Amino acid sequence: MKKALIVGLNKYPGCALDWCDNDAVAMKSLIESNGDGSPNFEVVPITGSCSKDALFNAIKKLFSDDADIALLYFSGHGADADGGYLCTTDFTDKNLGVKMTDILQLANNSRCKNKVIILDCCFSAKMGESILVNNNSVLGEGVTIIAASQSWQTSAESDEKQHGVFTELLIQGLKGGAADIGGSITPASLYSFVDQSLGAWQQRPVFKTNISQFLPLRIISAKVPKSILRKLSVYFKNPTDEFKLDSSYEYTNALEVEHQVVEPYADSAHVAIFKDLQLFESVGLVEPVGTEHMYFAAMENKACKLTALGLHYWRLSKDRRF
Repeated sequence: MKKALIVGLNKYPGCALDWCDNDAVAMKSLIESNGDGSPNFEVVPITGSCSKDALFNAIKKLFSDDADIALLYFSGHGADADGGYLCTTDFTDKNLGVKMTDILQLANNSRCKNKVIILDCCFSAKMGESILVNNNSVLGEGVTIIAASQSWQTSAESDEKQHGVFTELLIQGLKGGAADIGGSITPASLYSFVDQSLGAWQQRPVFKTNISQFLPLRIISAKVPKSILRKLSVYFKNPTDEFKLDSSYEYTNALEVEHQVVEPYADSAHVAIFKDLQLFESVGLVEPVGTEHMYFAAMENKACKLTALGLHYWRLSKDRRF
């Protein structure tokens, strides 16, 4: 069971934001289903405006029970006073909203297996910044925080994209940019995608975690199906082997195709293997030897070999880990 509270607040009196509700709508649309349309998170959305009490009670309910993943996403104003706040639209100078330390305490005490907090607000890295919270370590077991900016930085909106800059990258990551070869998108891969996409002069995201194993936030179609990925250890008996190729592996090298062909002509069994090898090459698992392209490796009777990443997946295949 996965559940999520998705919050996007715009309607702050005197300091309204433009695109936080868009952020929440887009995030809800993505995480409530996987890439194949299968159900993913059960989502409770809050958009536009929200009081402090309503937000705190919703967060408290999110982290109750024992879900596999409890995800809190917040887009809105943040404040750096007194350890940090998620500002609600009923804020006052003396009552800014929900304290980040209170949220973290709820997450730390939660029985949920993975507690993921994603914040697109100013000063968002204040979450988890204190050394001690009630004499406990800052991050409880299973807690992960992805923050849009450092504890002293603001978080920008993009009028062009009509989203927060950080959330726009989250959206692209959840659509597939942050997926691994098997199609899984985890908090770590999502942060890595965002971090690499932001320049040195832009707001810098922050990642904090205390977890031994991530569960995927979303799954899309695998770049390489597992049934094909398992063949790595079939084609390469040893990790240092080179797979010898010749022109029979190239499907265009056939008599019925109008171009110059050479012997040996395309062989259907070899062509099927070569398509797998080309797929491996497209995701960085295999590389041609002595030439730049797999086509020439076949036509010139060369070979291909595992890359460093390919060696990792070869071991997983050999050990039947997927």
